[in-house]
Amino acid sequence: MQVYNTKDWLSVFKLTRADTLWKLFPLIIFITLYTLAIAYLEIEVLHLSDKSWVKNTPIMHTLLGFAISMLLVFRTNTAYDRWWEGRKLWGSLVNNSRNLAIKLHAMLDDDNKMFFKKTIPLYAVSLKRHLQSNVTKFMLDEKEHPELAGIDTEKHVPNQIAGLMFTKIHNLYKQGKISGDQLIVLNGELSSFTDICGACERIKNTPIPYSYSVFIKTFIFVYVITLPFGFAFILGYLAAPVVAIIFYVLASLELVAEEIEDPFGHDANDLPMVKMSASIKKHIEEIL
Repeated sequence: MQVYNTKDWLSVFKLTRADTLWKLFPLIIFITLYTLAIAYLEIEVLHLSDKSWVKNTPIMHTLLGFAISMLLVFRTNTAYDRWWEGRKLWGSLVNNSRNLAIKLHAMLDDDNKMFFKKTIPLYAVSLKRHLQSNVTKFMLDEKEHPELAGIDTEKHVPNQIAGLMFTKIHNLYKQGKISGDQLIVLNGELSSFTDICGACERIKNTPIPYSYSVFIKTFIFVYVITLPFGFAFILGYLAAPVVAIIFYVLASLELVAEEIEDPFGHDANDLPMVKMSASIKKHIEEIL
């Protein structure tokens, strides 16, 4: 995720790898050449300047422009809502990890604290890998984490780690090292981990409906491909840069929505889960 100065207007001239211009540049060149070809046919070959029906074609694009703008607004808002919900969930994970560590620090002795000093940060790391579909390999150093040797990487790893933490707390209760009231308090904190994981999975595993996404792309394509027929008659060869700019704006909105609708990936604007996991580890070690 990029951190930037929102008041720096000069940043509009700075191109980064996340800028849609890089991704759309080949298509922009194609649209420009395509528009120039249409303009040449209309002006030099077909001589459509006397055809009244050509003058009316921009009216269709004016009407469709309102419809496509409403669709793209809804598309980007929906995608941002998914990104922001993911950010709130990981913010909750950070806070709940701290709260659990603070309560365990007050309730347990130093020997039992060491278990949770390792497993609480490990839950955040395992959730990151789980959401990024990197579950085939989960490397653990058994010398450093002997209590986690029974984890099966073919299964749901975050659930296994949460289960180990709850089993540890339940055993401490049976040993009389924590009271029933403390067990209830800690159980609520541990349950919140699984709730966060399930909510993140809902975002990850439920993309925007396929038909809706395809329709928007098709709409943009048809809209842009037909623009030169009317604009070339009105603007001449100047229609080429105009159509290219219109295509850049519409396609960029769709690309931005595609990128942020899955906030758990590896794109430049996705959530910095690596840094948040490291922050959790640092804070838990400070507390415990």
